[in-house]
Amino acid sequence: MRNLTILCFLFLLTACNSSASREKKTQELVNKEILSIDWEDVDQYPLFTDCDETASKQEQKQCFMTSLMKHFSKTLEESDFVVQGAIKDTIFVDFIMEASGAISLLNIDKGSVTETQLPNFDKHIKNSLNGLPKIEPALKRGIPVRAKFRIPIVLQ
Repeated sequence: MRNLTILCFLFLLTACNSSASREKKTQELVNKEILSIDWEDVDQYPLFTDCDETASKQEQKQCFMTSLMKHFSKTLEESDFVVQGAIKDTIFVDFIMEASGAISLLNIDKGSVTETQLPNFDKHIKNSLNGLPKIEPALKRGIPVRAKFRIPIVLQ
């Protein structure tokens, strides 16, 4: 009887150790997986309705950027800008595409000539971003994520 009690006690100790060992191995696998994820890149770029979600990642990026630039061009062409001289400048627009699909303007980086000759330019960019059609957010491992973008707008 005494031997049976000792045997049960040893079995119980061994079972607890194997459970702790499994938890440790699971945690190691999770940590390894997290470290292997490239947090600087998305698996799928944000998509407009006319972009193909089954296309390659590079084609999705191209479609997103092209659709975005077409929208900006159309919006800016409809605006009546009056300038006193020729402007040749590249403006960079930084924005965040939220996981919900909403867009938040971060910054508009422009030269001093553009600032003086087009004082309401920021307002037109904000209106253009707010007037974008529905966009599906970027995906990382099938989960919608925030993504930051910088697009150049060339003024001539």
